[in-house]
Amino acid sequence: MSAEHKGPGTAAFGWWAEYIEPRDSIPAARALAARLRRAGPIEALCEPAVHKLAQALHVSGSEAEAEKLVRLACLLAEVRESDAAPLAYRLGGKEPVLSHARFENLIRAEGETLTDLMRRAIGMAGRRCNVGALARDLWYWNDRTRTRWCFDYFHADAPQDDSKETA
Repeated sequence: MSAEHKGPGTAAFGWWAEYIEPRDSIPAARALAARLRRAGPIEALCEPAVHKLAQALHVSGSEAEAEKLVRLACLLAEVRESDAAPLAYRLGGKEPVLSHARFENLIRAEGETLTDLMRRAIGMAGRRCNVGALARDLWYWNDRTRTRWCFDYFHADAPQDDSKETA
């Protein structure tokens, strides 16, 4: 897959692996992660690494994409370990770490509320999840994504998508 055709999950995972994941061995990565976890939108956009993420995602510069970029960078800074399981799967199951009511609030959230609830959810999942899947889902936070999250949360098989649409 060429660099021009990477999806948001692949691009963001590469960024996370380079700038955030090595926080235990590289002080600059630890400092960046700490700044992003505390950052507001303007502070996040002042980080050169966030602009590297924007380049990888081919952000157009629209206000909506800038908002998604900030949310993505700040929330990826919360994740300490990549895992095969998506975040919603890690949150749910027979003994969920996130209650059904809180999960429903998360699924319905938008804007800053989504960021706040997602930050708490990442913490409740032990700061571990599938980074690429989380990035893709945050970038395309819509009804289709929310539907998949509901199936993942309940550890159920999602219905197969008959369309040929790609994310």
